[in-house]
Amino acid sequence: MQAKDVIRSTIASSDQILGAYLDGLSDADLLLIPVPGMNPMAWQLGHLISAERGMLEEVRPGVSPALPAGFDDAHSTDAAKKGEFTGMLPLADYLALAKTQRAASLQALETMTDAELEAPTGKDYAPNGAALMNMLGVHVLMHLGQFVAVRRILGKPVSI
Repeated sequence: MQAKDVIRSTIASSDQILGAYLDGLSDADLLLIPVPGMNPMAWQLGHLISAERGMLEEVRPGVSPALPAGFDDAHSTDAAKKGEFTGMLPLADYLALAKTQRAASLQALETMTDAELEAPTGKDYAPNGAALMNMLGVHVLMHLGQFVAVRRILGKPVSI
């Protein structure tokens, strides 16, 4: 197994689990804040899309699709710290944006050379290109515990 295979597997697993956790949720469900200090799922979805775009642009500038005006600001860490959750989108919009971004990320992965995968990034959380690309899937997994809390509050069935 090569680095790209591992990265593809991480991304595919995170996509599958995310899809299971989103199954059966409404747009209104995405706005629920299960406990004080936790961000709504809508913000988290936007944050994941924005972060994936930013990480990909680190290794392959210019390959990511544009996001709607104001998207990054609405889903920024600063907005979350202030508890400002305006500009949240319907689930279908997040899914469409995520799908388009993910396609760009996977296309970039396919064209990366071994040298690009081994190149240092200067990031503690992802010291080289391969680790940064793998983080595209890992980052999603980091947020999914919060999705479970929303599902439990809503009485949704266990999905995984």
